[in-house]
Amino acid sequence: MKKISGLGDLGDKVAVRPGFGRNYLIPQGAAVPATEANLKAFEERRAELEAKAAEALAIAEERRERFEGLTVTIPCKAGDEGRLFGSVGTVDIASAVTEAGIPLEKSEIRLPNGAFRNVGEYEVELSLHTDVNVVILLEIVPG
Repeated sequence: MKKISGLGDLGDKVAVRPGFGRNYLIPQGAAVPATEANLKAFEERRAELEAKAAEALAIAEERRERFEGLTVTIPCKAGDEGRLFGSVGTVDIASAVTEAGIPLEKSEIRLPNGAFRNVGEYEVELSLHTDVNVVILLEIVPG
């Protein structure tokens, strides 16, 4: 029913483990069991779902243009050696970007190495859509 990163595109029939399908894909509305009736219903709604997916992609592309070249500064308390008292995570980054005038959800931020614990400049990847990613610059300064 939707494109899922690393799994399949709209309209693909894929085999997944029963728990993943039952506990995640079906409740999220991302998939339905591949029964005869469901396949027929999907084919009837295919154009509508493809138009909806194209609209979501276009919105993500517009948002990417707003994020390109963005630098966000977050002041944090830090020790003498540049180590933060605490850390800067997805919630802090999302609120700083939203304060800069561009709405951002914390679920759109990718931190593969975890939260930042030192002062410095970091590149942060934002995943606005399964096909649309953008990198912003994050400056953590003592303050």
